[in-house]
Amino acid sequence: MNSMYDCFTLRNGVEIPCVGYGTYKAAEGNSADIIRTALEAGYRYFDTASFYGTEEYLAQAIRESGVARGELFLASKMWRDEMGYEQTKAAFQRSLERLETDYLDLYLIHWPRPDAVCTDWKQLDIDTWRAMEELYAEGKIRAIGLSNFLPQHIENLMQNGTTLPMVNQIEFHPGYVQEATVRYCQKHGIQMQAWSPMGRTRVLNDPLVTELAQKYGVSTAQICLRYALQRNVIPLPKSSSMARMKQNQDLFSFAISQEDMFRLDTMPQTGWSGLHPDAF
Repeated sequence: MNSMYDCFTLRNGVEIPCVGYGTYKAAEGNSADIIRTALEAGYRYFDTASFYGTEEYLAQAIRESGVARGELFLASKMWRDEMGYEQTKAAFQRSLERLETDYLDLYLIHWPRPDAVCTDWKQLDIDTWRAMEELYAEGKIRAIGLSNFLPQHIENLMQNGTTLPMVNQIEFHPGYVQEATVRYCQKHGIQMQAWSPMGRTRVLNDPLVTELAQKYGVSTAQICLRYALQRNVIPLPKSSSMARMKQNQDLFSFAISQEDMFRLDTMPQTGWSGLHPDAF
């Protein structure tokens, strides 16, 4: 990969940009300004969700930017209270309307369980996935996948669905790599994505990450994002300033050595959000 315009290819042949822009809390000022800035900075892959409350702002920013829909890769997710067969189809339609589009490039189940005490989550996931499979077969979604699913959750769909998930988006950054999930998904050809790829301030200020940033002449954020790419994980950074947005895309002028990758792989747990799909 030589630039942010390079792509990973999903198992169904759909190309997905190797760096995306995460829109969580990207419209806290109740405006589309930050997302419009991301478009101006060159981002063409945008990750949103019904829970984020940014779908309408993303649509507005795209409309005002003049960027053609065909140049964009748009992903969204249904929330915990939108799971189920009929509920998923309704949630998907609401997302289309808020995004002012007639299809999505990627649609994900946001979490595998609606809550920690749900006893029938396996059947709920199966019903939700069946609705997504049908939307995919109808051509309304170019690729379908998961978010925050661990191997035990994915196995349930592997055994009961007809379409293998194409993507799984998890918290992933130096200090919290969820190795078992990454290895499981990559073994089964499921493209991994990273939310919180920079792991908050604790990771950005970590001594090892700081040391490597100085060694390679880049920012600590760039170390985290390049690390994800070299693990074949698509990072979804978010930032509010044009300068940082552009810096977060400048990931192809350097490469982290294998020794330093091992050092990042084996960092002590750092910067975990505290969120776990089976305990919340």
